Amino acid sequence: MSQLVQAKGAALAVKKDEAPTQYLTFALGGEMFAVGILNVKEIIEYGNLTEIPMMPAFIRGVINLRGAVVPVIDLAARFGGKSTELGKRTCIVIVEVPDGQDGQIVRHDIGIMVDAVSEVLEIPASEIEPPPSFGAKIRADFIFGMGKVAGKFVIILEINKVLSVEEIAQLTGTDGSAAEALAAAATA
Repeated sequence: MSQLVQAKGAALAVKKDEAPTQYLTFALGGEMFAVGILNVKEIIEYGNLTEIPMMPAFIRGVINLRGAVVPVIDLAARFGGKSTELGKRTCIVIVEVPDGQDGQIVRHDIGIMVDAVSEVLEIPASEIEPPPSFGAKIRADFIFGMGKVAGKFVIILEINKVLSVEEIAQLTGTDGSAAEALAAAATA
């Protein structure tokens, strides 16, 4: 585990010379999280969700987004906690995640359910610490780093790991490719 932290720390050290990166911050279960703004397609109001029977608790259902069926993941449940309670500011952040199949990169839209979106922040690489090796409420491989913002930490997610299409396919018990798993979740 310490090698993973050291490897991530080394990767972060290389990025310190780069320009600051922008992150969308959001609240989830009393914690502040962030995802790279380049992964975010849009933010929509929570609603019109169609539940899918026989799916893991973290898959809340699907939405129709301009004719496309988009699965919605409850991040709190994905992190092993209880399901997100709906509130006035609950929303769905549509993110784009890559899926490598047959040597090609295919991008899928997935909705993540969050308590509230906060703001877009620039966090310089010099203000990002490696993820903790213990003590976090979520899996260490889900964390890219800990961003320091106004004296507090923001958990920067490794969104490609959190929303790994292959892992979701395994958890849903779908045979075949990851794209088939998403399609099965969307049409079930």
